Amino acid sequence: MILPEPSIDTPQCSAKGCRTAAVWVLAWNNPKVHTPERRKTWLACEEHREHLSQFLGVRGFLKDVVRLSDWDAAQESD
Repeated sequence: MILPEPSIDTPQCSAKGCRTAAVWVLAWNNPKVHTPERRKTWLACEEHREHLSQFLGVRGFLKDVVRLSDWDAAQESD
């Protein structure tokens, strides 16, 4: 099966090899590298949200999991 090329306008899941549209934002930071207020982000589809959250959580990096639509709205209001 050949999948259509994803649009650059559609945020995609950060899981390796996944091209599914993102639904979640996983905000994280590495306290050994980043200041406490700094937030890096990974995007996740429904299928990979838990796996990516666990990966970051085990390392103590995960700070927040927010729906992409809510994250975008909060960024626009800043």
